[in-house]
Amino acid sequence: MSDVADAELFGNDDWSVNADGLEHRTTGYFISRNALSAKRAEGLWDWPLQMAEKSWCRPSLFRDAFLNALELFGIARDAGLTRSFALGYGIRAAEAPASDSFVTLADVLKPRALPETVRVAAPRPARAFAAAGA
Repeated sequence: MSDVADAELFGNDDWSVNADGLEHRTTGYFISRNALSAKRAEGLWDWPLQMAEKSWCRPSLFRDAFLNALELFGIARDAGLTRSFALGYGIRAAEAPASDSFVTLADVLKPRALPETVRVAAPRPARAFAAAGA
């Protein structure tokens, strides 16, 4: 790589973004700039789903670097990106307020409102078995 390609455009504890793409600092795992927008047939983004399978990949830091790389390289986001992160990291996503927003677990898991009245059935008495061995 040239000195220009080596220059860090964005970085966090785990990831570095340079002109060529996104690289994990510890493992050297590299996603080229041209591959960042790869999508699957159903419209889901490939990289959030792939990185969710890596035990060494911290989701929040990958998400941070990935979204910054998209912005730096002028790659448009869509609703499939939100779904991809949600599905990849095990979050059942509700419909996001905007196509480029990420659905956090706190946004998805909200406590249900309790009904005004709760009815509890009285316990039924145990039935005696008429036949022996039944």
